[in-house]
Amino acid sequence: MDAAVLGRAAVTIALLLGSLGYVTWRQSRALESLAQWDDLRRGSAVARAQVVELEREIQVLTSRARIVPEARAQLGMHTPGATELVILLAEPAQ
Repeated sequence: MDAAVLGRAAVTIALLLGSLGYVTWRQSRALESLAQWDDLRRGSAVARAQVVELEREIQVLTSRARIVPEARAQLGMHTPGATELVILLAEPAQ
């Protein structure tokens, strides 16, 4: 074999090894990106679950079933009797 053939073979092998290295690098970057995306997706799902839980807690805390007993206990409020009701008549609009 002469030097030209050996030179071409060496260049071909170098190009092949370089392209294989590039493919390996690209695949590892793709796997890293997929792992990051999966982490973000999981974090988003956790955040959505927290929002749902907080909305449920808000509904419980603002429900009449909770507010009325708290108002009675902390503020001394009660349901008015018939003698405590005052009916205000609306004035006619001019």
